[in-house]
Amino acid sequence: MRPVPLAAAALLAVSACHASPEKRAVADNAAAIESSLENQADAMEAAADNAADRNAAAAYQDAADALEDAKGNVADDARAAKGNVQ
Repeated sequence: MRPVPLAAAALLAVSACHASPEKRAVADNAAAIESSLENQADAMEAAADNAADRNAAAAYQDAADALEDAKGNVADDARAAKGNVQ
């Protein structure tokens, strides 16, 4: 598990405490999606670590990297959406 993304999600959740219900919903949903993607990436990395075949390990690692990228996109989109919500 990576502490930095989890800390970022925690800060996002804390910042939502003083926001409108809509902004809190955006932040909460984004945090849940980010957490899910992080868990999936961790599972892919574990599979990569345990794969006997180097090609399979590389494919698992590529999938983990793609999930990490998706998680970053969710965070970016959530920040943008929060700016558009009253």
